[in-house]
Amino acid sequence: MAPAQSLRPQIRAVRARPLPPPLTDADFREIDAPLAAIGHLLFFDPILSGNRDTSCATCHHPRLGSSDGVSLGLGTGASGLGDARQPVGDHAASQRIPRNAPGLWNLGAREIHTLFHDGRLEIDPAQPDTRLSPQGPLGYMQLDSILAAQVLFPVLAVEEMSGRRGENPVADAVHDERIHGDDGAWAILAARVDAIPAYRAAFTDWRGREESVKIDEIANAIAAFIEAEFRADRSDFDAYLRELAAMSPEAGEGMRLFFGRGNCASCHSGPLLSDQNFHAMGQPPVGPGKIAGADGYTRDIGRGGVTLDPVDNFAFRTPMLRNVMATGPWGHAGAFSDIRAFLRHHIDPVAGLAAYAPQAVLPELDAAEGDYAALDNAALMAEVSAAAARSMAGRPRISLRDDEIALLVTFLETLTDHAALAGRRGVPETVPSGLEVAR
Repeated sequence: MAPAQSLRPQIRAVRARPLPPPLTDADFREIDAPLAAIGHLLFFDPILSGNRDTSCATCHHPRLGSSDGVSLGLGTGASGLGDARQPVGDHAASQRIPRNAPGLWNLGAREIHTLFHDGRLEIDPAQPDTRLSPQGPLGYMQLDSILAAQVLFPVLAVEEMSGRRGENPVADAVHDERIHGDDGAWAILAARVDAIPAYRAAFTDWRGREESVKIDEIANAIAAFIEAEFRADRSDFDAYLRELAAMSPEAGEGMRLFFGRGNCASCHSGPLLSDQNFHAMGQPPVGPGKIAGADGYTRDIGRGGVTLDPVDNFAFRTPMLRNVMATGPWGHAGAFSDIRAFLRHHIDPVAGLAAYAPQAVLPELDAAEGDYAALDNAALMAEVSAAAARSMAGRPRISLRDDEIALLVTFLETLTDHAALAGRRGVPETVPSGLEVAR
């Protein structure tokens, strides 16, 4: 970073731009440390997957920036981490997880009201105490936050954690749409945890009374750990916002582009650098997609699949940007492994989609059927392109040189919180289930 004596002139020069206020402790939920300690073990424990082979950490590992380092990962039925993960066993994975695993940074921020790439979990703006979810309102649970509600859903995803019908009781319950109730998937998982003495004792000590472990307690514990472990607000950019240090000249120029002519801050706004809204940015359709179209190709229509409004098709949530350089590949399907190519695409998504060169990072999977096949579907590509054109219609046209793209990258590097990346609690040596811990 630049010497301290240059700080004041630099701040005066840049503050003409709409910079966000610095993050403070008041912006984050208070951490229940004893509950987070339980969540630390649960986060790394495969006991919450149907086949007992996948944990939260499999796709959100501290060693991989709280993501998994690949475009589209492999969940249950595989072994290893990142691009070294491979299908194994009697229930070997046969399909990729259809969306990129996002980083977990700053999910304990109070202002967060929408989660998942398509926003299928959100706080009802008309009733702030109500969380809208794919399983309907969850008011009967004692969930501490929207993040705790989010924890409940990967365990139900076939490719991620539950497994396929016939492989285990959780997968069977999910297939039969038995999610709630005493015989539902969530209750089955809670009973597994409750049957492990160390977990039952830990929850008893935490709540101060003996009773069965409930799924909402499990979700609250994991959320508390995520909030504590993956808070990132000590980057060079954060120090700059707090007027504690100056940027290097190159980073300062990149910041001016980001908040100025580059128009990045029109979406990446506010203290978290996200408007928490949805935008169609012409991301290339890579991987299996979420739904099958009439033409036989799979596709991922993003927010449109939640609202059922075609206007929202191919729009995805604006990601937050702390530690963004540590969480590639980028895009909802991880279509870009080159950050410079990703930024060029964002400047002109229509042209970028037409010129896209496949660069996804994908674990080997013999069963995969054409990871890039959708790129050959002219009708689908036209839909994605048209959605991007509509999204960009009201925005100023931008042209950036290669050296200006490099300046933007230099600024994005200042969003890295190196202390947070190094970890706080780290990876536990063992977990109470005795199952293998992902390292």
